[in-house]
Amino acid sequence: MAIHKVLIVDDSKTEIYYLTDLLQKNGFSVRSASNADDAFKKLEEEKPDLILMDVVMPGQNGFQLTRAINRTPDYAQIPIIICSSKNLETDRVWGMRQGAKDYITKPVAPAELLSKIKALD
Repeated sequence: MAIHKVLIVDDSKTEIYYLTDLLQKNGFSVRSASNADDAFKKLEEEKPDLILMDVVMPGQNGFQLTRAINRTPDYAQIPIIICSSKNLETDRVWGMRQGAKDYITKPVAPAELLSKIKALD
């Protein structure tokens, strides 16, 4: 499945701007959500090919949201890459156990993110 549409779920406007700019310059169509409710609203409007998920957010965190998306039949096939400042091995393992396809730590290195997206294609 070719990845064209990306949904960024992050409560940081700076991070959303950075990732949006990076992805758009590389030919991706990007939408963003700042929390779990907003993310599900965006998923209902248009299914993305990939979700980039922050972990530390108000309300439902990224681990909980990743699990919820993976348990929803309409969205379970959408790959999720967690992009988080949480850089412990236990965080990475836990994220993968919630259903994430990959885990990348912030600050996100453009080449690393693009290579992980390409690996999902």
